[in-house]
Amino acid sequence: MLRPSLRYRQAMAAPHSFTGEDCVEFHIHGGSAVITAVLQALGSVPGMRPADAGEFTRRAFQAGKLGLTEVEGLGDLIHAETEAQRRQALRQMSGELGRLYQDWSHRLKRCLAHVEAFIDFSEDELIEDGVLNQVDRSVCDLQAEMERHLKDERRGERLRSGVQVVIAGATNAGKSSLLNTLCQRPAAIVSPIAGTTRDVVETALDIGGFPILLSDTAGLRDSPDLVEREGVRRARERVEQADLTLVVVDCAHLPSDAQQAAAFLQGHLTSVLPAQEQPDTVYPTDRFLLVLNKTDLLPEEQRQKLDRELRCVSGLPPVCLISCHTNDGLQDFLTALHSSVKTLCGDPLSGAPTLTQARHRAHLQQCFAALAQYQRYRDMDMALAAEGVRLALTSLGRITGRVGAEEILDIIFKDFCIGK
Repeated sequence: MLRPSLRYRQAMAAPHSFTGEDCVEFHIHGGSAVITAVLQALGSVPGMRPADAGEFTRRAFQAGKLGLTEVEGLGDLIHAETEAQRRQALRQMSGELGRLYQDWSHRLKRCLAHVEAFIDFSEDELIEDGVLNQVDRSVCDLQAEMERHLKDERRGERLRSGVQVVIAGATNAGKSSLLNTLCQRPAAIVSPIAGTTRDVVETALDIGGFPILLSDTAGLRDSPDLVEREGVRRARERVEQADLTLVVVDCAHLPSDAQQAAAFLQGHLTSVLPAQEQPDTVYPTDRFLLVLNKTDLLPEEQRQKLDRELRCVSGLPPVCLISCHTNDGLQDFLTALHSSVKTLCGDPLSGAPTLTQARHRAHLQQCFAALAQYQRYRDMDMALAAEGVRLALTSLGRITGRVGAEEILDIIFKDFCIGK
């Protein structure tokens, strides 16, 4: 048997290993009997036990090899199902998001140290003039940076968990056919009988490397049937929660004149969209797509004219003409869908690192509110103002997993040389 190389042995020795501890790896054959025998042999060694779930990563965190955000990035990488998710997880695992939060944490520690030094030592004239003005500027800068970071429209969270895409429209418009076409399997029942779909049918898809959770919903109409009415209620609820809504329309119901067709579509959108959005006349392009289905039933000349003229109408979301029966126009629709999903998620490799966890967002919002407390009490009660900075630092520390009082004292004595 060949001995492992010196470089390999060094990589498995503390502190260079994944956990920061001395480690050993066994490379064995993959047969289940061999693996079982090796595990049984190792289990008979006194003091040896199987690792708990996630124990190696926990040890790496406790040894300072990984921060909490990097640990979460590793978890996201393990569970990534699309290329964009993999890229975002790798970026977070590389520590870029953690470094941003560590920089904010370091600046907050300095602010807190300066405020506490002012409280404790200003009367002895050991603190230089203008120290609170420096804190004021730092707090304002941090608030501005956090506000920009929080106003990311949940791009990272969408990419991590999947974009919620809902297929909505009237009965028999071809919603279930569109779902089956995109899934390339009979995921939903298709029938000429109106109101066939009564519950929400969900499936996960990879659209150009971006994850989506696609939902087919009941046709929107008034019905005396109690079960169908519940399906319509669920459909409207999904539209309210959706990141992107595919509004499917049967081309046979459109007026032949393009201007009349545009007015018809605007009225149709009003009936589909949530109540609070009905007064809007301009529909955001990253929230809705109009899918005009069954174009195979139109004469080719009429279809081309409709496609050409509807693209020029303002006040409508992007329009895609398709036929789920012949797959005509499907590639253009997929391109438009990919573009909308990419806009909602952003490029995971460009720009500043984005929030990927609801946990991060909640703690950052608490941090932002605590900094507002500093500004509110700054001229009235410095103790309460300092508490605001301390709460902000604690909230940020819950994201990174690291914050300690000893670091505050180090900054106080290093910056002001108190007691020299």
